[in-house]
Amino acid sequence: MRNFITYEWFTIATIIGLFAIVAAKFINTLRFNDFLYVVGNSKYLKIYSKDQKFVDLFDSLLFINLTLSLSIFVSFAYSTFVTPFEFELASFLKIIVAVAAIVIIKTLVERLIGSLFEIDNLIDDYLFEKTTFVNYSGLVFLASNLFLLYTNISSKIIIISTLVIVFIINLIGFLTSFKNYQKLINPNFFYFLLYLCALEIGPYVLLYKVIREYNT
Repeated sequence: MRNFITYEWFTIATIIGLFAIVAAKFINTLRFNDFLYVVGNSKYLKIYSKDQKFVDLFDSLLFINLTLSLSIFVSFAYSTFVTPFEFELASFLKIIVAVAAIVIIKTLVERLIGSLFEIDNLIDDYLFEKTTFVNYSGLVFLASNLFLLYTNISSKIIIISTLVIVFIINLIGFLTSFKNYQKLINPNFFYFLLYLCALEIGPYVLLYKVIREYNT
């Protein structure tokens, strides 16, 4: 393991993420198995979008893993490509809170927009699809963190490879949603671009600035 003393909290967070995934599989094994094949098969989206809830235990457990795994990954990426820093638990907890807050607030704002424009059902279906692929990315971040923590492979190679894989996964999710709602998007393409800039790109820029501020 790379520097056990420095990364022991990363290890604890990783174990919690693994437990969250195991718990998700335990409460609904069939759904979890379908979820694993969502990238190449739309069966999961068609079946489970009908039963979606505002607060879903299955998605919540996957979200726990996503938050913890992404926070660890962001810490490694920042230290590798921006500024190397000594691990501090307080800073790591701030990153976890920032990641969780941005994702949750972003989702709530999108739901609010859906309510304001009376397109709740459309937004709910779209958010379910997007959340599914984002949570799937959490599995990739978890696997990546295991390599970052326990192997001597170059961190740059692991991080870049992970980002490429995650980009492809979410691009597939985006294209899936775009295809499903293309008839609605085409006549409102300008507003669609505004949405992408404000709610899809903006939050990640904000997250980067928050993390940079906490480590200066």
